Amino acid sequence: MFDPAMQDWRKIVGKNVRRIRQERGMTQEKLAFEAEIDLTYVGGIERGKRNPSLLVLARIAEALSVHLTKLLGE
Repeated sequence: MFDPAMQDWRKIVGKNVRRIRQERGMTQEKLAFEAEIDLTYVGGIERGKRNPSLLVLARIAEALSVHLTKLLGE
């Protein structure tokens, strides 16, 4: 059963991806290219609308040059 008090991890991850990408001065297009994922998928992740797999998160972390756990932190 869904507990509304639970964190929405998609939004947390999306916010972290966007923040780190912007800190790096990287466009969504560049991140998508470096992580080998579709540009619209990057946008969906950043908006908290997509539920990326662990593999996709690992590729994003590598493209952003951060440890995977940085994408998951609150």
